[in-house]
This record gives sequence, structure tokens and C-alpha cells, in this order.
Amino acid sequence: MAGLVDASSLLTRGADWGDWRWQLRHAVTTVDGLSRALPLTERELAGARLAEKRGLPLRITPYYLSLVDPDDPACPVRRQCVPDAREDDEAPGDLVDPLGEVAHEVAPHLVQRYPDRVLLLATDRCAVYCRFCTRSRMVGAGDGAVSLEALAPALAWLRAHPEVRDVIVSGGDPLAMATDRLVRVVEAVRAIESVETIRLATRVPVTLPMRVTPELLRALRPYHPLWVMTHFNHPKEQTPEAAAACALLADSGFPVMNQTVLLAGINADERVLEALFRGLVRARVRPYYLLQADPVRGSAHLRTPLALGVELMAKLQGKLSGIALPKLICDTPGGRGKVPLAPDYVVARAAGKTTLRTFRGELIDYVDPPRGSD
Repeated sequence: MAGLVDASSLLTRGADWGDWRWQLRHAVTTVDGLSRALPLTERELAGARLAEKRGLPLRITPYYLSLVDPDDPACPVRRQCVPDAREDDEAPGDLVDPLGEVAHEVAPHLVQRYPDRVLLLATDRCAVYCRFCTRSRMVGAGDGAVSLEALAPALAWLRAHPEVRDVIVSGGDPLAMATDRLVRVVEAVRAIESVETIRLATRVPVTLPMRVTPELLRALRPYHPLWVMTHFNHPKEQTPEAAAACALLADSGFPVMNQTVLLAGINADERVLEALFRGLVRARVRPYYLLQADPVRGSAHLRTPLALGVELMAKLQGKLSGIALPKLICDTPGGRGKVPLAPDYVVARAAGKTTLRTFRGELIDYVDPPRGSD
């Protein structure tokens, strides 16, 4: 682990740098390792000590650590992965399980919040533990990948509920699992005839892009349609390595969708989001959601007011192509489902006529067609 290795050597791109297993083995997981890799502020040091003792653990791959500016505590990558003492604070509205996943568990490791889709939690490990993680209650707290035996009740439930057509395999990060273990899970889900689509929820293209290998994709390809839901939050994460991982996925027939979390001091800025979404489209990744950050306990310092997201979407409308413009979504507390948010472009309504405001601020009347006799 990083605490036993000279910190500077972790950022030296030697022969092992491109080996995803080496990256995981040498992830920074201790206060000592982090403090030798970065000059920490008092707040970061206190946060790292807190993470080492309780709460959301500390884990940063050497690759992701190499994106951190060591001289800037406001670095957008640094704020996502380096703990902060404010994680011990509790703000109004904070929840340990903001999406009500425990309450909506229909079988061990299986969560259903919508009639036609479920969430299968296949592991509790990630390559990097993001400090705003909605599952901070559970990630890093168990034994890693869940065995097929432990998933058997979830698979049995799926076979008994053919109305479920879409399975999201998440965790933790399923692509941080060994290939054979991941394939066994995907194969077991694909064997359920009523399941049409499998989605792999992963941040690996961002935090561990060398994990996306031809070997991995050859092993998964027989189980298409497989979609990849990833999680770029800032243009600084759009490195050549990340672009290569996305290209491998796209070339192998994996549609890639991105869910960006709106985060204070990281990407809550019109220009940052525009650059991020344009970069994603260039990499053949569809900006899918811009998510209001979940009110998970200890993350208030990273959350934005709901109105800010609406304001930012209004500024981006008309500046970005439709394929580069995600939906703004609030996943309602308690697991009641996602709610799309948008600026209000309707200025007035009258019988047969609606007045709309364009992205340029112009007021335009849209006239409804006359009603027919039937």
C-alpha cells in the first residue's frame, strides 16, 4: 500500500503504470501515504484522519492522484478525492441513505425503485472513493466482490419478476472487480430471459482507465446489449488515457453514457460544464444526466442550491448541440425517483397560443392547430 512505498515513486510512470492491478495495489489508502504524496491543508489532514478511522474510506489510484494539483487545494480533482474535515458535519436535509436504497431492497444486494428496472450491488469496492459518494454508508465496508452464492436470492427474484427489463450492475464499481468475477455476474443476469438491457455503472474510465482492456471487452462482448454508465465531472479528467478507454468501449459496441454530478467548487460553472460536455461528445460519450448532488451526510460543502443547476442549464441551452446537453435531474430524497428540472421557457398561455422565450431572450408565439370536428 502507499503507506509503505515512497510517495514520489507512485507518480513515476514506470513499466507497471499501465497495469490496472498495480494501480489498485498501490492506491493511497492511509493518512501517511496521502500526506507524503500531497502537502495537505489542516482541513484535509483532519479529513484524512477521520476517513482512516470511520466513515467513507480513503482510496486514490496513482493515476487519479497524478491529476491532482499538489499546490492548489481548490484543484477540482483534489476536491473530489481528498477527504475534508467538513465530512464530519451534518447539515439540514442530510441523509445516510439519501436514495432510500435500504428501504427499497427487494432481495439482498438488489434494489427496486422503478417498475421495470433494478440496481444490483455486486461489490463494495471502487478504484477511488469519491468524497460525495451516495453510498458512503457501505462502500469499502465489506469484502469486495459479492459471490454468486450471495447473489442467488437476487437472481431468483429477477427470474420471478419478468416485468423487470433493465438491470444496473453497480456497487462499488463492478469494473474494479476481477474479469472472471464480473463476467460470472453479467452472465448470470443475461441468462434471465426477461432482462433486455444490462448497464454497468462505473467510474473506471475516469479513475482507472487502464482497466478498460481488449481482454475485458472480449470477455464481456458475448453478453450484449451492455451499456456503460460512467461519471466524468470535470474537463481535467478527460486525459488521453481516459479518451482511449472510451474509444475502446465505443469500438467494441458498448454505448457510453455519462452522469455528471453538479459539485460546488468543482464544476458549478457554465464554462466548465460546456468544456466537459463538448469533450465527452468528442470522445463518443453521450452526456446523459447532470445530477443534483444527493444529500448524503457530510457532503453539504460540495452541494449546490437546486436553483443554480436550473440557471446553468438555461445558460447552456442554445450554446450546445442537443447531443451534448444532458438532462438536469434531482433524484428525490427517500428513493421516490428522479425528477427532471428545466428552465421555464413558457412566458404566457392563452387559448390556442403559447408565448415562449428562446435562448436569445426573444418572445415567440406558438399557435396551436385548430381543433377538428372529431
